[in-house]
Amino acid sequence: MKRTPWFLWLSAGAGFVFLWVPIVSLVVYSFNASKLVTVWAGFSTRWYGELLRDQQVIDAVWVSLRVALASASLAVALGTLAALVLVRFGRFWGKPILRGMAAAPLVMPEVLLGLSLLLLFVTMERVVGWPQGRGIVTIVIAHTTFCLAYVAVVVQSRLADMDDSLEEAARDLGAGPVRVFFDVTLPLIAPALIAGWLLAFTLSLDDLVVASFATGPGASTLPIVIFSKVRLGVSPDINALATIILVVVALGVALAGLAMRRRN
Repeated sequence: MKRTPWFLWLSAGAGFVFLWVPIVSLVVYSFNASKLVTVWAGFSTRWYGELLRDQQVIDAVWVSLRVALASASLAVALGTLAALVLVRFGRFWGKPILRGMAAAPLVMPEVLLGLSLLLLFVTMERVVGWPQGRGIVTIVIAHTTFCLAYVAVVVQSRLADMDDSLEEAARDLGAGPVRVFFDVTLPLIAPALIAGWLLAFTLSLDDLVVASFATGPGASTLPIVIFSKVRLGVSPDINALATIILVVVALGVALAGLAMRRRN
């Protein structure tokens, strides 16, 4: 049996240490009794209690969840329509423009995207009177704009690999276009829709730059609140919040892996 070179083990170990040591230290210091993050003063869960009593963080969590749910759902609906047009429709005037507009948020810097959306919202409010100010609605519109591109790419790849003969057989049996879509196409692309929704939900929940341009007073998402707190110095309650997010994500990944393993 061929032995693995020692430098590969060393490189892998160094990579895991680089990735996991900061995360482990964050989790450990979330149970620190001291207010100083880098000074260990004994084991305590007081900061988790302080976090649960922080109304600003709780409100930010609910705002982020509402925005992410709405943005992901709208992105899936619009991204699926864009993917259908790009894959199933033939050549028509404006198709290259539509393809470029659908892919632009993937490569456009977030600062540029956020600034352009801010100018759009200000201009719309001045011309048509909507939206009045910036808040949850403008954040949802902004997040839907860049999440739509990711969903379109995922669904487009699935549609390109799908067998068209199944839809043609349904049409030959008398099904109309709408029924073919809901009875044949939609179930076949359902895994791509779920993957696109989860990707859009994660991107919306994690976004800071675009949301900071699109938001206004009283509509701060969780990344914005965390960033504002960290600018004044990292506190143990932020470590507690990061630990809770880490645990939730780890449980979600574990449950998804278990479900996939049972299915296989």
